Amino acid sequence: MGLSFYILRRVVLSAFVVLGVTFMVFVAAQVVPSDPAALYAGPRPTAAQIEKAREELHLDAPLPERFASFALSMATADFGVSYKSRRLISQDLRVYLPATLELAAFSTLLALLIGIPAGVVAAARRGGWLDRIGGLASIAAVAMPTFFLAMLLQLVFAQWLGILPLSGRMSREIAIMDPLPTFTGFALVDALLALRLDAFGDALRHLILPALTLAAYPAGIAMRLTRSAMIEILERRHILAARALGLSQARILFGHALPNAIGPALTVLGLSFAFALTGAVLVEIIFAWPGLGRYVSEAILSKDFPVIAAATLVVTLCYVAMNLILDLVQALVDPRVALK
Repeated sequence: MGLSFYILRRVVLSAFVVLGVTFMVFVAAQVVPSDPAALYAGPRPTAAQIEKAREELHLDAPLPERFASFALSMATADFGVSYKSRRLISQDLRVYLPATLELAAFSTLLALLIGIPAGVVAAARRGGWLDRIGGLASIAAVAMPTFFLAMLLQLVFAQWLGILPLSGRMSREIAIMDPLPTFTGFALVDALLALRLDAFGDALRHLILPALTLAAYPAGIAMRLTRSAMIEILERRHILAARALGLSQARILFGHALPNAIGPALTVLGLSFAFALTGAVLVEIIFAWPGLGRYVSEAILSKDFPVIAAATLVVTLCYVAMNLILDLVQALVDPRVALK
């Protein structure tokens, strides 16, 4: 009963978060000093064209009616058309969103694969040189600006070593001469489905640098949180008993101690994914990654509100869904979470 009530409460709270963000996006559109009708009417519109555009967009309707129509459109994924390009926003999202989600998922995976083992090793070698090096590396990863790290990685791996591409999502040879068929929009998945190992390797090489840039900050956080949790757990009685029984250090660390420290790791997973989604704008611009970040940045410059609203709500849904899933996983792993 406790777990069922916890799940219901988390779902209701998540729905209220989405509704609140929808309301704030609508309010922000009303205070932005721009005229959507003039932008929708095109360059140098006449007064009659602006008035016609205002009628088409229902901008002359009362605010409650406009908010209800806006919320209903967002709920049914009817995002309308872009004021600037006149294309359906839903069609654009099918192109740009998978690229950003692929980048966010891969960077989150890298953050966990780097940060959690580093935190375990640092806790096991507490006070030693590995712990000190890991501490300095985590501080540098958290403190270094994203744009500087991106340019540094480009300089080292693309310019000096020449082992990774500088920018883009696929090489021109594949993108133009032999393009991948689009099944899911995720380049790595589409390459595997099409049995194109050459395209898979090319997409993976293009993904590494921007994913490393996004993974640096959450990896540093994951390392510090995992280290702190592991230090506390390694002093518990069952760990001391395991050592007295002669179990190997690796089995004690990863088989007995780490499962008890999985809570902070799951928290880092949600933070990493959220950071990758929201921080992808700058990274996608630097690496010329054709994702949602570049799409939204161009919409902001042109004050294309429907695109901004749709992207904001889609990112909110992804973030809320990820946190909801993590909360449910934590409750299943540790039932005490649901009973609090």
